[in-house]
Amino acid sequence: MNPFSSGTRLRDMIKAIRACKTAAEERAVVRKECAAIRSSISENDQDYSHRNIAKLMFIHMLGYPTHFGQMECLKLIASAGFPEKRIGYLGLMLLLDERQEVLMLVTNSLKQDLGHTNQYIVGLALCALGNICSAEMARDLAPEVERLLLTRDPNIKKKAALCSIRIIRKVPDLAENFSSPATSLLKEKHHGVLIAGVQLCTDLCKVSEDASNHLRKNCTEGLVRILKDICNSPYAPEYDIAGITDPFLHIRVLRLLRMLGHGDADTSEYINDILAQVASKTESNKNAGNAILYECVETIMGIEATSGLRVLAINILGRFLSNRDNNIRYVALNMLMKAISVDSQAVQRHRTTILECVKDSDASIRKRALELVFLLVNDTNAKPLTKELIDYLEVSDQDFKGDLTSKICSIIEKFSQEKKWYIDQMVKVLSLAGNYVKDNVWHALIVAISNAPDLQGYSVRSLYKAFQLSSEQVSLVQVTIWCIGEYGEMLVNNVGVLQVEEPMTVTESDAVDVLESCLTHHSTDITTQSMCLIALLKLSSRFPPSSGRVKEIITTHIGSVVLELQQRAIEFNSIIQRHQNIKSSLVERMPVLDESTFISKRAGSSQANISTEKSNQQLPSGASLKLSNGVAKPAASPLVDLLDLSLDDTPVPTSTSNDFLHDLLDVGLTNSSSSASGTDILMDLLSIGTPVQSNTTPENGSSIKGFNDILPIAKPNTATVQVVDLLDGLASNGSHPGAQSPVHPSITAYQSSTLKITFSFTKQPDKPQVTQIHATFMNLSSEAYTDFIFQAAVPKFIQLHLDPANSNHLPASGNGRITQTFTITNTQHGQKPLAMRIRIAYKVSNQERLEQGQINNFPPGL
Repeated sequence: MNPFSSGTRLRDMIKAIRACKTAAEERAVVRKECAAIRSSISENDQDYSHRNIAKLMFIHMLGYPTHFGQMECLKLIASAGFPEKRIGYLGLMLLLDERQEVLMLVTNSLKQDLGHTNQYIVGLALCALGNICSAEMARDLAPEVERLLLTRDPNIKKKAALCSIRIIRKVPDLAENFSSPATSLLKEKHHGVLIAGVQLCTDLCKVSEDASNHLRKNCTEGLVRILKDICNSPYAPEYDIAGITDPFLHIRVLRLLRMLGHGDADTSEYINDILAQVASKTESNKNAGNAILYECVETIMGIEATSGLRVLAINILGRFLSNRDNNIRYVALNMLMKAISVDSQAVQRHRTTILECVKDSDASIRKRALELVFLLVNDTNAKPLTKELIDYLEVSDQDFKGDLTSKICSIIEKFSQEKKWYIDQMVKVLSLAGNYVKDNVWHALIVAISNAPDLQGYSVRSLYKAFQLSSEQVSLVQVTIWCIGEYGEMLVNNVGVLQVEEPMTVTESDAVDVLESCLTHHSTDITTQSMCLIALLKLSSRFPPSSGRVKEIITTHIGSVVLELQQRAIEFNSIIQRHQNIKSSLVERMPVLDESTFISKRAGSSQANISTEKSNQQLPSGASLKLSNGVAKPAASPLVDLLDLSLDDTPVPTSTSNDFLHDLLDVGLTNSSSSASGTDILMDLLSIGTPVQSNTTPENGSSIKGFNDILPIAKPNTATVQVVDLLDGLASNGSHPGAQSPVHPSITAYQSSTLKITFSFTKQPDKPQVTQIHATFMNLSSEAYTDFIFQAAVPKFIQLHLDPANSNHLPASGNGRITQTFTITNTQHGQKPLAMRIRIAYKVSNQERLEQGQINNFPPGL
């Protein structure tokens, strides 16, 4: 016989395919066999059609196309014999799916076979319908399936119930038709019919609320009786698994009870007893028993159970945590995370076991347990839990340190009730895992230290001790450098020693040694080195005997190949050598950093990562802005939008810089055009010199910005690096040497019943577009003003730079003045006049006041 003729048996074709040594040979055999099958189909050979479909099914399982045999399946289904129908239905389920249009042609054959007298043919039709039923077929054949649910044959009932599940999933509107037949199935004694009926009821509850109410009224009692029978039944080998009677039916009944009891107090009360019986009688030393217990716990948590029953369920999960099987422990942790919102007190009793899971060798269990511990923390247990986690942090795996450190820092920040505890714990974390701490975490620590004047000496001493033991932790090193730069004299002079501290002696040389070691260490990054240089500059003022040594250290970096370090070293060396008279004011201690402002900015930064729209929201009207007097915030656009200063619909570009100096000191530069993009911040603050242009790119030296960076210096042009003393030409009285006398009359810019503002103007002949304005503020009321802040906004064609005011306190009744200077550059000088909107915020008897107005009466020619 030709091995590729239509009469070839299936086994011969399989043998020929398996004998192939290459994929090409296999494709050749399949191609020849498919050609023979096509020839047989075209010749309408009925003798071997069932054999051809069997071959096509095997070829289909190998991944080859077999669509040409679909119509042959329909012919076999329409034949009268059972063998042909069996192959036809099997081919239909394998070669077709519900998306095939040809499937509509089989609906009539299915309807006839569902009413056939032969139960096996009826079973074939039900199996096919349950596998490939589409929505149209479900609507057409649902009455036939509903009728079959009421037959006496248990096999037909079981298959009809499974087919009904497919129908109601495809057409949920038909659920009402199956509610009553499904209820009757729960009274069947046949195991297959019963378990199929329970599954049908479960799906009915998912798709229809009406069906759920019907089953709740008519099935709850029967389901409870089924569970009691299973729990109290003797050994039944037919459905026994590892000594547990019928666990599959057990679990399906529990799942259905959970859906019936959810949100219904009466039903929940009725099933409480049987759930307690299942939870207490089921053995937990077998996997099948654990599966039943887990489903029972999930049911208890999903219904309106009593508190005692919930405690029992959570205790079962606690036993699961002691199991050797990692899968059981993992699902227990998952379930406890859901249970903590229901009964957190009961979960707290297993805190010790959960903490042990954090130390598990399995990474999945460690992470899940850590998330659960984080949910367990509250004000009463924060300290002991934090101690446990920090102790484990020391010995934890490197892969796990990042997640563990993040959670510990979150717990410390969220639940710290006293600054000393917060500082102590953060120092421990920085010492153990400083390389895994995110920047915003140690930034927050610095803000906290600056707001705790009584603990600043203690903090710098604690950091100094920690540095001696853990100098490889980058975050610890950076915080230590910042604190030594700010509070170095407290470290040396033992200022603010607490009773719990051990006495220690640190000399000025020791403090400088720390900075020098950080500066010269092989693994120190540019950011840390830059912070070291600034801290050294500060110590040169606070430790005069060590000024020479500091100068030597800074001088060694004048020739650094890193542009940032070279520039800082040159400029700082110039300050030390030639400007002793102003050095102390340049490097004075940073002002207290406002915690609320920092927290709001940090939260705003997080929101910006989630949604860029939220980051561009406008400030609310009348909001109190805690700014250094006269200094604009980096985000200029929201202020302009708030004051409605835009002269057209074009938004003012905003600064995207995340300079920590700006964030902490509220120092912001308006977003200038390219002609002022490199403005030297130091010169801006001192109102001296000509702006230095910068073409620096991130590749040839990005600006290093840090908490300790109170003197961020503009970058030089990399094309021509020229050493220039930035402070040359500074007059002894601090005024600008090139300033001219006013050439325009003074104006009263703004006046109300409580405040008067006067502007006088100064221009340089060689720069007609630049105007320096001297603002004078006078209090007309009988009460003094505190926290006085002046803000101004201008159209986009004008560039504005505000210098700090001479004071933020304005005496009452005109007995004193506040003066402030700012510079404006009109890029369209001679074409458009100046326009400005102002806003003044101040406090009267600790109550915030806000005034604002628009200035349009500038003299011509500005």
